[in-house]
Amino acid sequence: MPPFTVLHVCMGNICRSPMAERLLALAVRERLTRRSQDPAQAEELVHSHSAGTGGWHAGEEMNPPAARQVTGRGGDVAGFAARKLRSDHIDAADLVLTATADQQEYVVALRPDAAARTFVLGEFGRLLAAVDAAALPPGDATPEAVYARGVALVAAAHDARLGASALATDDLDDPWGRGDQCFSRVADEIEETVHPLAGALLP
Repeated sequence: MPPFTVLHVCMGNICRSPMAERLLALAVRERLTRRSQDPAQAEELVHSHSAGTGGWHAGEEMNPPAARQVTGRGGDVAGFAARKLRSDHIDAADLVLTATADQQEYVVALRPDAAARTFVLGEFGRLLAAVDAAALPPGDATPEAVYARGVALVAAAHDARLGASALATDDLDDPWGRGDQCFSRVADEIEETVHPLAGALLP
């Protein structure tokens, strides 16, 4: 059921997954603006949220250098609070994007039936290039159309990876405790997946 829901997962939910959550939301708003449609309807079309495999930082704000990357790129960090991943978060997600292969394994161990819709973020970005967009449902900016296209996109990406494994380079480095240059590189890598994803959902 709409909206198309994307769950981003990392370890502590204060650096990588919050950046992915908010940068995808920003990318969807930008796609709507390019289509001369109201960016305020983005949340009705795509629900982007996140959680961490550990609960050490539950309730905390985004790590400041991560927040700087989001706001510096035009995104919003208001209202963010870290949380620990729960099974119901996975159950409600149409697509789960993890920062690393280890976290992908953690998600699938919690919910084996989510394996076909759980990907390492970099892996999903690579697989998007192999998906035939013309074979997807029409790309209209309505909750129903974006949901149908998103579900079909995830299924096509899963088909494209059968027999292949994620690459070590698909993992996002953990920038925790490192400088702004590292956070900037990780944010760039996140955008390499979330921008094509937003474009595929809203062509």
